[in-house]
Amino acid sequence: MRAQFFRYLPLTAIFVAFLAACSADSARSGASSDGSGASPSAPFASDVVANTGQAPPNPDAIARTGSAGGTIRRDEDANPASGAPQAGVASGVEGARSVLERRRDSSDTSSQEIDIDSGADDDDPDGVDTGDDEPQLSAREKMLAWLADDSMLENFPATTARTGAGGSVTRLVRPEEPLEFVRPNAVKGVYLNAWAAGSSGRSQALIDLAARTEVNAFVIDLKDASGFVSYATEVMTAREVGADQEIRIRDLVGLLGRLHEADIYPIARIVIVKDPLLIRARPEWAVQDTAGGVWVDSKGLVWANLHDQRVWDYHVELAKEAAALGFPEIQWDYVRFADAPRADLDRAFFPGSEGRRRQDAVGEFLEYARAELDDYGVAMTVDVFGATTSAHNDVGIGQHWESFIGAVDVALPMVYPSHYWTGSFGISDPNGHPYEVVRRALEAGLERSATVEGAGTTRPWLQDFTLGAPRYEAPEVRAQIEATYDAGIDEWVLWSPSSRYTEAALEPRDGYPEGVEPMMRIGGKIVSVSERHDVLREAAEARALARAVADSVQAAGAAAVADSLANAAASAAVVENLSTGTAETEAVGRVQR
Repeated sequence: MRAQFFRYLPLTAIFVAFLAACSADSARSGASSDGSGASPSAPFASDVVANTGQAPPNPDAIARTGSAGGTIRRDEDANPASGAPQAGVASGVEGARSVLERRRDSSDTSSQEIDIDSGADDDDPDGVDTGDDEPQLSAREKMLAWLADDSMLENFPATTARTGAGGSVTRLVRPEEPLEFVRPNAVKGVYLNAWAAGSSGRSQALIDLAARTEVNAFVIDLKDASGFVSYATEVMTAREVGADQEIRIRDLVGLLGRLHEADIYPIARIVIVKDPLLIRARPEWAVQDTAGGVWVDSKGLVWANLHDQRVWDYHVELAKEAAALGFPEIQWDYVRFADAPRADLDRAFFPGSEGRRRQDAVGEFLEYARAELDDYGVAMTVDVFGATTSAHNDVGIGQHWESFIGAVDVALPMVYPSHYWTGSFGISDPNGHPYEVVRRALEAGLERSATVEGAGTTRPWLQDFTLGAPRYEAPEVRAQIEATYDAGIDEWVLWSPSSRYTEAALEPRDGYPEGVEPMMRIGGKIVSVSERHDVLREAAEARALARAVADSVQAAGAAAVADSLANAAASAAVVENLSTGTAETEAVGRVQR
């Protein structure tokens, strides 16, 4: 036994040391890569601020929605559970509704808002125990209770459109001769939420911003993720579901007139599947729960079923109305499936899917909408997750680059650096490297578009908001714009949920004064725009040196391992000889004794 132990001891020690070195190297390299496997190389963590803009319905409906979304599902397409959901409302609704009613009855106020995402009442904003013996409701239970209360639907369709404060708004009158807008050679836009667009002061401030800078286009919310239509629409489905009862833009035609005078190109943004108002009034148009009723995910969100053509037709009618008013471009958002956890999705049932993949539904809607809008002469664009440019699956939501890029005039990937995972594109801190992330993401998309006949162009959404360190100011925003240009794209749109923008990041209308150039963040530091190529060259040289050192270390390590193995083999032979000699001596000794 002792001889066997001495024989393998040196080899065992070397093997353990080798495994430890491999483990350390693996830990340093990180989990993410830019490969082409099933997992996306640069997935978005969530929707977060990405094109939500507004909260779902309030006071009598849902009060507020949080900004945090769920992690994108990475599994491959899978068919939903077989069989239709049972009739009736999903379990838990009656209990949830009774608790809400008891709370409302005991409240000093006539109505109490429900905070879907916090899981706490408004009088307990921190979610701490206030001594109330009533059970705390989850976001899902609150949504189920809200859906079950259909008493508000008796008031729809209302004769008069109204603001959130109850003021009446004159019903929209389509102009006989809508204004004609000329598309800029390169769209350089900013997003206007409905409140900013509807405020004469805020909208004028943004018009003045465009007059001073390179901005030449506004993306305007006509229907956001709350389900409300921003103006007094004539589309009957919108009126029947109460989507005209919180008007934010009282005079849309007048706003278009002001934009036309200022030579600003207007784009109509229309959100599709994230629509609680539509689902409350038309529950059969929603994704269904296998246990019965509307499917509600664990965040308390409900989703329209993109396999249902009635959902398509409602939004196409809104797009036709926008085109008739003079909008030259329709921009679809939330053309996708829910980014919910696997446990939630296992309960989801999609009537009408008939074995179709998620990406098929997305592509078919876009083709249908394009055909329906063909006579209106409008451009059709779509917002997509930034991860779609580099992921080779549908990132769990039905958005697969090659499946939609040929069905639109322009695709707008939301390449916000703050939304990429650590390790995306080999970058440990994506949010701190806005130039590198945006450029690599866009170059990946352009490379894939080149393989699709009739592919639309790419116009990225860029980040003008702060989500984590560093704070996004002029150098961070300008870095994304320069990355867009260096990737070979001359168009972009800035996203800020508040519609407040960093003017210092924008080029003045008449260009920069002589001797003045903007600053940008690149390579982890802030430099002038003209210095970016030097920084890139230095970074490339540093990477090449690091690779050379790594190769050298690897080669030296392999040689050292070979030498160690040889030495170990020699040591094992010596130990074996010594052991044999000792055994023979003992044997001789016994004979002599």
